[in-house]
Amino acid sequence: MRTELVTTLKRQATRILADLHESKDPVLITEHGAPSAYLVDVTAFEMMQDRMTILEGIARGERAILEGRTLTHAEARGRMKKWLA
Repeated sequence: MRTELVTTLKRQATRILADLHESKDPVLITEHGAPSAYLVDVTAFEMMQDRMTILEGIARGERAILEGRTLTHAEARGRMKKWLA
């Protein structure tokens, strides 16, 4: 991963974006020597968002199991009967 100063980003945004699109590697932007933001490719960002959505769904399912909020196959089928006709 590359690191760039925020002032470099201001001055050379077009070049940094072109490099980002080519390499697909995130760019860490620093301000006053401290990490400030990550610059990521749109496709990579969207894939991360999709992964987070999936992981959140898995976590909700695991929590439901731990809390005993589950149904047997027959119970689920009964509740879904109107959609399964």
